[in-house]
Amino acid sequence: MYYSSGNYEAFARPRKPEGVDRKSAWFVGAGLASLSGAAFLIRDGQLAADKITVLERLALPGGALDGIREPKKGFVIRGGREMENHFECLWDLYRSVPSIEIEGASVLDEFYWLNKDDPNFSLQRATVKRGQDAHTDGLFTLTDRAQKDIVKVFLATREQMENKRIDEVFGPDFLASNFWLYWRTMFAFEEWHSALEMKLYLHRFIHHIGGLPDFSALKFTKYNQYESLVLPLYRWLLDQGVRFRFDTEVTDVDFDISGPRKQATRLHWVSEGVEGGVDLTADDLLFVTIGSLTENSNEGDQHTPAQLDEGPAPAWDLWRRIAAKDPAFGQPEVFGGHIPETKWESATVTTLDERIPRYIQKICKRDPFSGNVVTGGIVTAKDSSWLMSWTVNRQPHFKHQPADQIVVWVYALFVDRPGDFVKKSMQDCTGAEITQEWLYHLGVPEAEIPEMAADAATCVPVMMPYVTAFFMPRQAGDRPDVVPAGAVNFAFIGQFAETTRDCIFTTEYSVRTGMEAAYTLLGVERGVPEVFGSTYDIRSLLAATSKLRDGEEMSLPGPEFVRNRLLKKLDDTEIGPLLREFGLIGED
Repeated sequence: MYYSSGNYEAFARPRKPEGVDRKSAWFVGAGLASLSGAAFLIRDGQLAADKITVLERLALPGGALDGIREPKKGFVIRGGREMENHFECLWDLYRSVPSIEIEGASVLDEFYWLNKDDPNFSLQRATVKRGQDAHTDGLFTLTDRAQKDIVKVFLATREQMENKRIDEVFGPDFLASNFWLYWRTMFAFEEWHSALEMKLYLHRFIHHIGGLPDFSALKFTKYNQYESLVLPLYRWLLDQGVRFRFDTEVTDVDFDISGPRKQATRLHWVSEGVEGGVDLTADDLLFVTIGSLTENSNEGDQHTPAQLDEGPAPAWDLWRRIAAKDPAFGQPEVFGGHIPETKWESATVTTLDERIPRYIQKICKRDPFSGNVVTGGIVTAKDSSWLMSWTVNRQPHFKHQPADQIVVWVYALFVDRPGDFVKKSMQDCTGAEITQEWLYHLGVPEAEIPEMAADAATCVPVMMPYVTAFFMPRQAGDRPDVVPAGAVNFAFIGQFAETTRDCIFTTEYSVRTGMEAAYTLLGVERGVPEVFGSTYDIRSLLAATSKLRDGEEMSLPGPEFVRNRLLKKLDDTEIGPLLREFGLIGED
């Protein structure tokens, strides 16, 4: 397996790998990593689809990419997915998956046309004082000290950032900036999370720094992530002949580890309450999704708080059993053993009449019933004690959503702190109480809040104990390589497998691990698309520098005649015009 970039490899079709007709494949978990891995085995590896089996403990595919209507509760979305134009592996996959919305189009075509016609951007990123504009005004408010912190982390080696927290490498100035407000609420970073992952994010998205304040960097699907991304892919795999076995929990994997050679030899599972399994030869390829950010998710309802489930966690327990068999299989406790630091809660609010949408429209400055972009990303209540954010995507967010309803996603980073209106922690609140707290920050008159929360909306809260587990401080080896050294027939995929080319908590990462695993184990003669190289592009770096300085020009030391002489020398090279183009030095 190797990495590539450019059209030469992007448009090439690999030849059939030698020996592929002898192979079969087993996937543990039916999340995006497994679904994409199966698709790449079929499309690029030319493995017969009826020789691929996907095992899933739940009753439907998709993993964390969910979207469902609970008959007695309402609509539920545990989270949303922010995407961009340089998710190279994701778009490589979906160019081949037929749209179920537009005949003759791919999912990529559908997505591309949607975001061309209705580009995403926010008209109000943050509020204070109960729905008033926080006037972040697109500024990052980074002091010189804070800018130096960013540069230091950006230039540091990966090893220097291992096992360090964000608040150990960034000072108070940075943590008080608008940049950190945008960043932490958009990506769900906490101050105690991994400085290494923060560094990787800076490198990965340096080309989108200018789009952070208004979300113009982002692109979204037409509907929820399940109906827009999972369902078309799942249907395509079924049409190809892939077999899915739901209500099947994989409990263990046996390995033959002889010196450097490692082979998976047996899968153990419980299917519909019956123990079973299958023996694996070197030609039986095994792809294991390890860990889970949505494991032990617990739903409440309008009248019941969601519960924090710290009990047995099947996906984590499976990784623990596997990890005990070889040091190369990772350290699950680094990620899954810190629930107080990895939990947060989200809630799905569905409005039932016209009262609440009026307040939504006042803040987002768009008609939420238009069918187009509404908030353009999250709106953060900057002075919320929960640090609450909320978003309204294009409506309807579900295909079968009534035309007079709006589905809103709400989440908070500080679920243990008392609210500003409810005076209870989010973790202890019912759906109605979470709605009250949200309405308070929308600016609804206090006397009207309880009745409006009870009668004008329904809310389903979801507590997720492991939702930011992959952000915990870590070092090399804590996550196993996608294909560990010496592995002959198995790979680890998903958010807790290690590929050094990308950063986690993205659809791209899941697809990339599935692609790398499929290409490696089958020997596909096509490169895996390289991560977009903006971190090595001087234009992207200068543009980001200008944005991070809020457009302030660089100051050159010394007397004016010395500065003028230096500028003249710069203008005699390619450097001067570049610095002027990006506003870092003034025009003559």
